[in-house]
Amino acid sequence: MVRVRLHLLIRGKVQGVFFRQSMRDVAKHYGVRGWVRNLPDGRTVEAVLEGDEEAVNKVVEWARYGPPGARVESIDVTREEYRGEFDDFKILPTPKNT
Repeated sequence: MVRVRLHLLIRGKVQGVFFRQSMRDVAKHYGVRGWVRNLPDGRTVEAVLEGDEEAVNKVVEWARYGPPGARVESIDVTREEYRGEFDDFKILPTPKNT
């Protein structure tokens, strides 16, 4: 089993449509760990996914469309070194603009 870590930036109508909650449910269903949060620009969701490569890829495929009401315009996927640092999948607060 190959373990991977991916960093996602999902842009479009992805805030205010239960994207984060839905992604958490999908990630937990596939046993993927990490986090998801809204970014302060009002149109981007950021996520870090860790787990089995096949399961992580299923979450990424889901993220290309999102839940009903979402309209994903683009998704940037960056592969990072697997760290195994998460024990769950969480929704994090939106970071403050600095």
